[in-house]
Amino acid sequence: MAFCSNCGTEGQGRFCAKCGSPIGADPAASAPPPHQAPPPPPNYSQQQQSNFAPPSGGMQATGLTENMVSALCYLLGLLTGILFLVLAPYNQSRLIRFHAFQSIFLHLGMIATMIAIMAVTSILHLIPFVGVMISFVLYPLAGLAFFVIWLAAMYKAYNNERWVLPIIGPIAEAQAGS
Repeated sequence: MAFCSNCGTEGQGRFCAKCGSPIGADPAASAPPPHQAPPPPPNYSQQQQSNFAPPSGGMQATGLTENMVSALCYLLGLLTGILFLVLAPYNQSRLIRFHAFQSIFLHLGMIATMIAIMAVTSILHLIPFVGVMISFVLYPLAGLAFFVIWLAAMYKAYNNERWVLPIIGPIAEAQAGS
């Protein structure tokens, strides 16, 4: 008659009725091996094999890449610029800080330009039709110019290009510490 090497009870067959371990085997040898992830198939490139590794913290843990965050800095202007300057994993990257500051300064410049156009056209409204005609021309032109600059800045940031805008770009670089 065989005895279980794990609990010592007498058993018949290959496994103990009380604890379920194999009869007559070493208890350490009867334990199932720890779960291990299977290795990636051998035909994967080195780039694809690195995708199996767990994220190592920082921005990779959030799922957003540096170029995506740089482009998102421009999305809602002041709001996303300030947001990415405050959030912890993003505010440590000089590139993201640069794009966040440039986005903030770009939208502050847009607001200041629109206020200046409004002040000029309100003064020129005293002359019949001149103020109205100038406001019909200046507002759409300024709006279109800022829209094109906004789209181009977002596109360049997404493509990892550091596009320094005139006047506000050097200020943003100084603020970002780059």
